[in-house]
Amino acid sequence: MGSNYDLRSVAGWFRIIAIAEALSWAGLLVGMYFKYLGSPQTEIGVKIFGPIHGGIFMAFLAGALLVGIARKWNLLTWALALLGSIVPLGSVIFVIWADRTGRIGERTVAANSGEDVPDLVA
Repeated sequence: MGSNYDLRSVAGWFRIIAIAEALSWAGLLVGMYFKYLGSPQTEIGVKIFGPIHGGIFMAFLAGALLVGIARKWNLLTWALALLGSIVPLGSVIFVIWADRTGRIGERTVAANSGEDVPDLVA
């Protein structure tokens, strides 16, 4: 599984960005809790995680654009990638689904084993 995160491929970067986007979303949600409901109420979490999440969100969209063009995604896959970028933790769910359906890396049959393995070149 570690080879799925190969930084020499766009797909590897996209997977890492998806995880970072989900973590920054979680941080922002915690920050929003303390801003509006927590005790004491503070904006520090939103001030820290807001810009971080914004930057990683833009990186996720750029990564989706690059992978989508390289893999010739259909309209449904584009829509799910966009939805995954908006819904909290949806980026990770989208990447898991896209990996399992071969939309990030092509699926090939491994020699000798006969099992399905993703191709890491993206």
